[in-house]
Order: sequence, then structure tokens, then C-alpha cells
Amino acid sequence: MKHEKIIILDFGGQYAHLIASRIRRLGVLAEIRLPNETKASDVDDETIKGIILSGGPQSVFAPDSPRTDDAIFALGKPVLGICYGHQYLSHALGGKVAPGTTGEFGRSELVHDGKCPLFNNVPEKSIVWMNHVDAVGEYSAGFTNCATTEHCQTAAAWNEKKNFFSTQFHLEVTHTEFGEQIFNNFLDICGCSRDWSVEQFYKEQEGKLKKQVGDRNVFLFVSGGVDSTVTFALLTKILGKDRVRGLFVDTGLLRQGEVEQVEKSIRAIGADLTTLREGEYFLSKLAGQTDPEQKRTTIGHAFLDVQQKFFAENKLGDEWLLAQGTIYPDTIETGGTKNADTIKTHHNRAPEVQKLIDAGKVIEPVADLYKDEVRALGELLGLPHELVWRHPFPGPGLGVRILCAAEDISEPIVDEVDAFTFQPKKKPFVQLPIKSVGVQGDFRTYRHPAVLTSIPGEKTIENLEKFSTKLINHYDDINRCTFILGKNYTGNISHVSVKKCDISSARVETLQRADAIVTRLLSDMNVYSAVWQFPVVLLPVSFNKTGRETIVLRPVDSIDAMSASVGKLPWEFFDRAAKEILKDETISAVLLDCTSKPPGTIEWE
Repeated sequence: MKHEKIIILDFGGQYAHLIASRIRRLGVLAEIRLPNETKASDVDDETIKGIILSGGPQSVFAPDSPRTDDAIFALGKPVLGICYGHQYLSHALGGKVAPGTTGEFGRSELVHDGKCPLFNNVPEKSIVWMNHVDAVGEYSAGFTNCATTEHCQTAAAWNEKKNFFSTQFHLEVTHTEFGEQIFNNFLDICGCSRDWSVEQFYKEQEGKLKKQVGDRNVFLFVSGGVDSTVTFALLTKILGKDRVRGLFVDTGLLRQGEVEQVEKSIRAIGADLTTLREGEYFLSKLAGQTDPEQKRTTIGHAFLDVQQKFFAENKLGDEWLLAQGTIYPDTIETGGTKNADTIKTHHNRAPEVQKLIDAGKVIEPVADLYKDEVRALGELLGLPHELVWRHPFPGPGLGVRILCAAEDISEPIVDEVDAFTFQPKKKPFVQLPIKSVGVQGDFRTYRHPAVLTSIPGEKTIENLEKFSTKLINHYDDINRCTFILGKNYTGNISHVSVKKCDISSARVETLQRADAIVTRLLSDMNVYSAVWQFPVVLLPVSFNKTGRETIVLRPVDSIDAMSASVGKLPWEFFDRAAKEILKDETISAVLLDCTSKPPGTIEWE
């Protein structure tokens, strides 16, 4: 059976596959191809009902920015450009794109004129997600502007005669309120049938895996998270439990009770699991390391060392394949597609693992899925609801939630002085002398977090998130904002210090205690399912010379990890969490990360 499909021209791996997952969720098969390798003849097929140009990190002005065969615009098929695709469509057809100086990241209010069919059944005003610096300055002939935001007057356009549409905002991310409706409208314009499903993915994967594995057996590294557990269940169901073995490595970087919980979860699906206690080995390898990318790489190498040692001791040779629970965000945030910028290095993409992948010795059954699709597959396989909907936890564990420092830093907080009036220049935040990872304009950023010292209006999550976005859009040297929930020092912030440190067992235990408090309170207050994920982060930061560290709470509302907003939990939860955590006298303060993604990533690194 030949399915009707939508072709996505991948201008940047950050978004192309997410668009595909949104299209598939609506029941239409989506196929991704690299734009500079796509010719009009490749998409001149009656089963291809429409073409989408994805977002990407480049500027249309860059000499190496991705291009495609512009003859595709003469095929008579509906076209939708998103973000970079919005700019490229205008640029390619004779319009003008204006270089930006300041960006627009995160939440924005969109207003459309009610005339474009792309916005059928979408309210005149709605929330969209922006992540751009450049903007369209002048459309090509035949295009009409149909939507604006406060900072972008060319937020969406259409060419009625050609059925061409484009949006500066990312309608594929879940935080664009009516993104799914807009995609639905585009599929209607394309005249698509709706016949793709997770059930169909499973049927196709069943035949693919049997052919790929052949008569070999499969070994899987298990983290206990949703991705690896669903992968384990999928392989066991298709190949049989006698041909699939799991290896769970206790890295010493797991949460309290994690080992027992993982073992219980795997036993529940009737799979073969071996647990190795390797905490001392991982911590020894991380000794002295402070760079976040180096830590990720080291953890990836340590996993491979443990794997190779285990294979050698158990005489597991070429008759075995290595399986991984890699999902698409892991790949694209590592720069794993041609036009994707590296946001972080995932341990499943360490160089040694990549060599095994290139040699055909690794299989990744769910690598084309996002978290929501993996969960749907898990439910299809009959896994327990509480297991399928467990909060995501990074493969490197607490190794990416314990920030380190290469040197001691001691900074008194002094107001800047205006050069003309000699009056203090008041900023509503204190900039921390450490850095965290962000994603702005689809690029990785490594900039300072800010601690808010004042906010306009009410102390609510929504207000904090909105104010944070405005500050980050205005100040180039920050990519994340936090709010003080509680402190073990007196007065306002007058001094900030950073202690030289790496990852030690004592620091791991400090974070484990704080994380356990948060996890218990989520359950006790019946709000565990109210957030998608809840990282708890340890910073080597002390306020007002208290000589202690700082805990950051990072509640996240997301589906796919590509975009995220701050989890809307009751303020009572944060008050209770801060009070309990601050009973630990080694903690200087408890902060709430009130940054959306973008501009901040989910993890701090």
C-alpha cells in the first residue's frame, strides 16, 4: 500500500523530525530529506501531497546556509515554510530578509487577520513559540502578510494563488497553542488522507528488526527510563526474551532508590537483566573534570569500558548486537543530522559508539520517535501506566545536574554606574559567575544564569516566566533566569562566590537528598503528573560568604523536549520544598528556574 505523505525539507535537525512527528500524530506519513540533496524530480510524485520547509540555526545570508532546488516551487504542490523555512521561502522567491540584532525567544502573542486558511478555527490572538534573530523584511510578489507579534511584524504570510504559506513561529512545538490546528489546516489544504499510526509503526518495525538482527542476539544498556524500558519491551516482544539481554549500570550518579526501582520495573516486563555496581569507577573517571561536554563524553566512554569488560568476561562476540534506547532529540541535540547545531553531547553518540553504529553493530528501534510517541508505543505493548509516564531522567544521570567549577571565584555585588549621570544603573537581577547551557536561535549558547532581585506584578509562575523571557531577549550575556525560593543567609545578595570543585560522592549525596525531597513532595501533594520532568540541580555557588552550595528546582512542562515551559505547580509546593531542602546546612539557597526552552535548555549541564 502506497501512503500519501508530506515531504519535509530539513533545514536543521532541531525541528524537521519534530514536524514529522506532529504530522504523523495527525495520521499522515511524513518523510524527511536533506534539502540540498533534494531535487524537484524527487518530490514530483502524486503520493506527495505537500512540502514543508523546516526551521534551522543558520541565516539565509551565510554562504554555507542550506539551499534546495527552487524548481520544487513550480510543482504546484502546497508549501509551508517554518522559521528558517519562512525566511528562505521569501529569500528564494525574491523577497528580502533583514539581519537581526536582538532575538525573540520563547513565548509571544500572535495576532492574525482572519483571512488566511492556515488559521481556520484559530483565535485571533494566541500564544506561539519564537526562536529567531533574523526576520522577513519584504515578501516576494504574491505574498500577503497575515499575522504579527509584538516584536515581529512579519510573523506569517501566504500566497493565495500558489497555496504557499509561511510562519516565523514554530508551530510544531507543543507550546504554540494552536500549532496542531494549523497543521491540520495545512493537511486539509493538501487534501491528505489520515492513515498513519503508532500501531502501524510497530508493524513496520517488527519486520525491520527481524531483518536487521537476523540470527544474532541483542544486548541493551538499560537506564530504567521510559525510552530504554520501552525499547527493551519492544525487542523482547519481537525477538523473544531468550535473545535479548539487558545490562543496568549503577554509575553512582543515580537518584535515591533508583537501582531498586529499575530492577523492579524490568522484572515487571519479564526481561533478562544484569546489574553492575560501577559507581566508584565512574566517579574516578570524572575526577578533576569541570567542562559539561567533557563530563558527558567521559560518562559515555565509561559506559563503553564497562560494556567491553562485560562482553569480554561473558564471551559475547560478534553474534551480539548492541541496542540503545536513543530517541530523536538525543540525536539532533548532538548535531546528529546534517544541519543541526550541537546543543549537547549525548552518551549514546560518543565517538566509540558512533564507530559501532557505522559498522552496523548497533540498533536503535525508537530513534525516529519523540517521547510522546515512545509513551504511546509503551502503552501499545501493555507496559504499566506508571512506568510509561515516569518522568524522563538523563542517561548520564546526575552528572549533568551537578555543575562544577575550574577555579574559585569571589565577587562582591556592585551596582553599575551610568557614564553620563553617574547614577547607579539598576538591573533587576544578579548575574551568577558560572555558566549554563541554552539554545537561542537554534544554536547552543553557554552563558550566565541570572538571579532575579525584583519582578513586576504578582509572584506567579506565569509572570516569572514571561519576565524572564523579556530579560533574556534584552540582555545578551544571560540565557536563564532564576527566582529565590528560600535562603540560609540574611539580607539582600551582597556577595557571590564559586568554589572550585568537581563531581564527588559527597556532592552526589547532597543532590540526591534534595532530589528525593522533591520527588516525595510531588507524590504527597498529588502533583507528580502535573509536570513532565523535574530536574534538581546543584550549583557550587554561595551567597553572602556562607560557604555553601545552591540547589535549583527546574519543573518542566513539555511533551517532546524540543520546547518547554515552566511547570505550573502550586506555590505551596515550592515553599515546602525549599524549607525542607534548607534544613541541610550545606545549602546556601534554593532557586526556581523560571526559564522556558528556548532560551534555556531543560538540563543545566
